[in-house]
Amino acid sequence: MAAKEVFGSRITFVAAAIGMAVGTGNIWRFPRVAAEWGGGAFLVALVVANLVWAVPILMAESFMGSKSRLGTVGAFRDFMGRRFAWMGAYMGFVTVGILFYYSVVCGWTLRYLLYSLTGTFDEGRDTQALWDEFTSTPWQTILFHLLAIGLVGAIVARGLKRGYEQILKWAIPALFVILLVLAVRALTLDGAEEGLRHLFVPEWDRLGDAQLWLQAFTQMAFSTGAGWGLYLTYAVYMRRREDFGLNATAVCAGNLLASLLAGTAVIGALYALGEPQQIASATAGNEGLAFVFFPQLFAEMPGGAFFGVLFFLALVMAGLSSLIAMAELATRNVMDAGVTRTRAVGLVVAVTAVAGIPSALSLDFFANQDFVWGVALLISGLLAAIAMMKYGLERARAAMDADSDFRIRAWWPWLIRLFPAMFAFVIGWWVYRAIDEFAPDDWWNPFATFSVATLLLQWTLLFVVLYALNNVFADRIGGGPMTAPAPAGAVPPSGAVEGAVEGGDDKTSS
Repeated sequence: MAAKEVFGSRITFVAAAIGMAVGTGNIWRFPRVAAEWGGGAFLVALVVANLVWAVPILMAESFMGSKSRLGTVGAFRDFMGRRFAWMGAYMGFVTVGILFYYSVVCGWTLRYLLYSLTGTFDEGRDTQALWDEFTSTPWQTILFHLLAIGLVGAIVARGLKRGYEQILKWAIPALFVILLVLAVRALTLDGAEEGLRHLFVPEWDRLGDAQLWLQAFTQMAFSTGAGWGLYLTYAVYMRRREDFGLNATAVCAGNLLASLLAGTAVIGALYALGEPQQIASATAGNEGLAFVFFPQLFAEMPGGAFFGVLFFLALVMAGLSSLIAMAELATRNVMDAGVTRTRAVGLVVAVTAVAGIPSALSLDFFANQDFVWGVALLISGLLAAIAMMKYGLERARAAMDADSDFRIRAWWPWLIRLFPAMFAFVIGWWVYRAIDEFAPDDWWNPFATFSVATLLLQWTLLFVVLYALNNVFADRIGGGPMTAPAPAGAVPPSGAVEGAVEGGDDKTSS
C-alpha cells in the first residue's frame, strides 16, 4: 500500500472539513427554510439536531476513516467484515449520485458569477427571464457543468498536499470573510432589523410544532455532511492524534456560523429591499431565491454591483469546496482498488461529465435526483451508526479516547444507539410528505418526480446491484494500516482496526 498523505495541521483538516460541509445550501436554502419555519425557534431546534445527530455521526465517520485509512468501501469492510462491503459502496454511491447533479449547481454559480462580473444585473433585465433562458439553453448548462467538474478534477488530481489542502486552507477563511462582509452590508440597510428579529428572536411556543423539528433535522442532515462519507474520506488523511469529538463539533459549529452569516445577509436584505409579495415569491424555491430575486436586489442596492459579485463568488467557493470533497470520495474508493490517482480522477471526471448531462438538460430530472439521493443520505447515516454498533460502541469510544485531548463520555454511545429511532422518525416524515404534499396522486408512480415509488425503485436497484457485487468490492480493495505500515504522521499499525471484527477480510495484502 502506497503511503498516504496527511493534513499538515488540525487547522487545515478542520478548514477542509468545514469546506466539505458548507455548500450552496447554506447560502440559499438555510435562509429560506429558517425564515419559513420560525426563525429563532428553528435555530434552537437546529442546534439540538447538530448535537444529537450530526456530531455523533461525524465522530463515527472520522473514526472509521482514520483507523482503516481507506475510503467508504474499505472502511465498512474492515469494520464490519467482508459481507458488508456493499454498505460502504452504498454510502459512496449515494454521494456520487449527488456529485452528478451538484456539479450542475456549481455550473450555475459559475455562470451567475460571470453575469455579475459583466454587469448583467445592472441592465434592468428581467431576472426570471434570464434564469429561464439560461436553464433552457443546453449548450450553456452543459458547458458550465463541464467547467465545474473539470476545475475540481484538476484540483483533486494534484492530491492533498499540492491540491485541495492548499486551495481550501485559503478559500474557506476567504469564504467566511465574504459572508461577513455581506452580513455587515445587510445590517446597514434600512429595514433589515425586522428580518434579523424574525431570524434570531425565538417564538418559544413554536418549539411544540413537530414540523419545525423535522425541518431542522432535515436541514442539519443535508448541511453538515453527516452520513455522506465525505468526512470519513477526509479522515483518511488525519494525523496520528486528533480529537474526534472536538473536530466534529468544530465542523458543525463552523457550518452553523456560515449559515447564520448567510441568513443575516439574505434575510436582512430581503426585508430591507423586498416587498411582501416579492419576499413570498423569493422563498418559494431554492433557485428562485439565489438566481432570480437576489439579482433584482443587487440592482436596487447601493453598491449592488460589487456586492453581487461577492455573493456569487461566495456561492462558487461554497459549491466547489463541497464538490472537491465529493470528487475525492469517489477518487479515494477507486484508488483503494489499485488505480493511480491520475487515472482515478480521470475516470471520476469522465463519468460525472456524462452522468450530469441529464440534470443539466432537465430541471425536473435534477429535482428528482436531488430528492432521491438527498433522502438516501439519511440511510447512509444509519449505516454508519450500524457499523459502530457492530464494531462495539465502548470499544470505539476507548479507541477514540486514546487519541483525543478530551475524553468521550457515555453520551456518544447512547446517541448512536438512539440513531435508528431518530432515523425512523425523519424518514417516516419524508415518506409522509412525499405522499401527502409532493405527489398525493402519483405516490405509486416511479416516474413521478417526488413520489415514494421513485425513491423505492432507485434505492432498490442500487441495493441489488451493490449487494451482488459485494465480493468484488471486498476483494478488490487493498489493505489498510492493519496490513501495511502507516505513513509518517498517520495512525500506526497498533492504532489500526485490530484485525477487524469477526468475519473481517483476511485476504488483503500490502
